[in-house]
Formats: sequence, C-alpha cells, structure tokens
Amino acid sequence: MRSEQYDVLVVGAGSAGVAAAVASARNGARTLLIDSGPSIGGELLSGMTIDGAINARGERIIGGVIDDIVNECRALGGYARELNDWRLIRYIACDPEYMKMAVARVVYGSGAEVRLNTFADDVARNGDRIEGVIVRDKQGRSLITANIYIDCSGDADLCALAGGEMLPPDKDSKPQPVSMMFRMAGVETKPLLEFVRQHPEYFAVGESDAIRGGRSDHEIAEEIYKQGEPCVFLKGDADFLGGAIARGEMFPTALIMIQPTSAARREVCVNATRITLDNPLVARDYGRAFGVLIDQVRQCSSYLARRVPGFENAALSGVAPRIGVRETRRILGDEVLDGDDVFNGRKREDGIAKGCHHIDIHQDGTGQIRIPVADGGSYDIPFATLIPAGLSNVMVAGRCFSADRRAQGSARVMGGCLAMGQAVGTAASMLSSTNAPADVRAVPVKHLRTRLKEQGAILDGTY
Repeated sequence: MRSEQYDVLVVGAGSAGVAAAVASARNGARTLLIDSGPSIGGELLSGMTIDGAINARGERIIGGVIDDIVNECRALGGYARELNDWRLIRYIACDPEYMKMAVARVVYGSGAEVRLNTFADDVARNGDRIEGVIVRDKQGRSLITANIYIDCSGDADLCALAGGEMLPPDKDSKPQPVSMMFRMAGVETKPLLEFVRQHPEYFAVGESDAIRGGRSDHEIAEEIYKQGEPCVFLKGDADFLGGAIARGEMFPTALIMIQPTSAARREVCVNATRITLDNPLVARDYGRAFGVLIDQVRQCSSYLARRVPGFENAALSGVAPRIGVRETRRILGDEVLDGDDVFNGRKREDGIAKGCHHIDIHQDGTGQIRIPVADGGSYDIPFATLIPAGLSNVMVAGRCFSADRRAQGSARVMGGCLAMGQAVGTAASMLSSTNAPADVRAVPVKHLRTRLKEQGAILDGTY
C-alpha cells in the first residue's frame, strides 16, 4: 500500500474544509485536502447565498478566508453583494460560476494540495489517536499519515470511522429535508418587486424585530422595492403559493426563496425543493431522493414561469452539482453548543468563531421552525465544540460539530462553516510546528484567538 505523510489532512472540501485547508497551509503546515467528489467548494457552488456572515443588525461577524473568496469572486467579474432579505437575516449573494474559479484560486493559491474523487475508507487508531487514514481513489488504496486530522465531511465520516461518539438524533423528528438548489435566468426584477409591493401578504417579511424595525408589511415591501434586487420569499402558508400547493400545481414547501446570482444574466437561485429521509446516510434512499428533487426542480421552475410576475420569459439555467444536506451526524465534543446559547447571543472568552443565522429547522411539507437570535445579534462558538470526545489529534468543522439540534440549525450555514474551518485550520498549523505528538486540547485558545484576529477573523466588538 502506498504511504504519504503530511502535517495536516483535511477530509471534505465544502465551505468548512476549504477554509480549514487554506488557513492551515497559509500558516505553514503541509496540508492535504481530499474530497469524495469531483470539485471543491460544496454549497459555495450551488448558487445559495452565504448566510450567517452578517447579523440582522447589519454587522459583519465573520471575516478572513470568507473575504478572500468573495473578493476573488468580485475581482474575476462575478456578482457578489451583501443584501438584506427583509425577513430574518442579511447575507452575501454570489455568482456560483465565478465562485467555482474563486474558491479554486484561493485554495490552490494557499499552497494546499488537493485530491478529488478520494474517499476516507478506514482509519488506523491507537488509543485516543488516529495514526493514519486509508483513502481510496481510482488507483486503489493508500495510507495518509498526519500530525492533525480535520473532519469537514459534513457527516462526521472521519470521526465515525475512528469510533467517535455521536450525539443522539432527535427522537421525535426526522432529519431536516435534503434539497436541490437551481437557477433561472432572464428574470425581470421590476415586475417581481412590483408584485411584492402589491401583495406583501404572499411573502415572508419582517420575521425578526431587528429587521422589521416597527415597519408594517407594506413598508417593508417598499424597502424590498428600493433595494432593487430579486431577493424575496414566497410563503407556503399564504394564499398564493398555498393555493398552488393545494391544487397540486406545486409540491408542499415552506418557502420559495428567490435570491440573485447574476445581474448580467438576470439570474436568481431558487431554494424550494425538499424531501425528508429517515436517514440521508442510507445510499439507496439518498439516490432515490435525487430523482424526486430533479422532478421538483422541473415543477417549481415551471410554476414560477407560469404564475410569478417577472418569470414569464425566464428559463432554467443551472442545477446545483449535488444534493444539499442540512443534518446527519453530530459529534459529541468536549462541549455541546445549545440552542439557548444561540438564541440569547451568548459571548465567550473561548469563542473562535461567531454565528448569527436564526435557528432554522426545516420540516416535512410546509413546516419550518425559524427563531431569530435575540436583538438581531450573534453568538460565539467555543473551541471545545470542535474537539471530538475521546480523540486527541482530531478536530471537526462544519455542520457535524458538537451542538444540539437547535444550535446546529443555526450554525450549519456556510458563514459559520467557513469561520469554524478557518479556526481549526489555524489551530492545526500551530500544533504541526512542534515535533511532539499533537494534542488538540493543548492549543492555547487565547493565542489562537489572537492569530485568527490578525488574519481577519471577527471575534470581538459585535452585538
């Protein structure tokens, strides 16, 4: 079996893994990033907005690697704007075609090595340490050894292979639905926003007091119109979309989220499709879900073109490269972030990242729980939630980190994943500079926070 050695191995090249690899490599660690798919970037390439980077009050709460990627997108000529959804949050809308190039340029520019179509197949564990990861690619199996291993797989694959303990699933609920983003070009913004002005009751607006600011729905509709971007949310429980669901013209969904991706192409991303699985990790069920979601893309794009002003001449222009997964495994870490921490906007001296997205738990059909962070603020994610219990040289970042279901429903978005990834990548580089066997619990969090802030992370001074 082939064998190779690195300072840091990052498993999973979505938002968290990209940030982890960039931070690790930039700080001097010899870093390998692997992904089971054919590209890097994950949901950054889907057209979905980067949520969780700007709180409802308009404060940026995440910086560093995220800025490098967004600025690279702009420098290449792509659309990238900070917008108010006039509902619960503010976000960064980006052109996914340019993001494909931006993410690659930032990752490869950092010096990280990348391998695609490469699976973590097994681990060699000795006591509380992973001593190597057996990976499989089209040439067969090989052994990768490293001082530090970072699990950014989303599904906690590396921790599961190592026998790490997981938090129990919610006994009374299935995992959140999986979805497929898609895009439509040729959308006329003005008729769409006029429709919002005429019928704000059809749209989700002002669900956060920080966003509403005492305005009526009609006043918020005017703000949406003044913003001048196709950034709106049709409600599944309102007459317009609800009627289409009742007639069978549309599948049941909580919202049709419409978000801009390109002014030049007059293009938007649509987040509406959903199917609930008992367990998204079951390959057979996951495979069947792909077919259902593709049918929903066809149904929803057709509905928008027939019924929604501004979409009359629009055409389907792109479908996300993979199914979007919100929830599977969550590790048991040295600490568990809970929903009260999120809701109350708890700040901490050991915070190494921030989150601000509302508690967002999608459910079957038209159901969705949406609870804003108090006062439109943000909360801190402590370093201990990124350390798996019982493992000494492993860290995690992304939606599989140690959190209860409510907290995970907030922090799982791309902004939080990028911030967590930057934190663990930086921590890994600090450990890889020593010759002693790495122990992630030996990272001086105060020193880590200082280094993160020097490299653009935002850890203090926000509401």
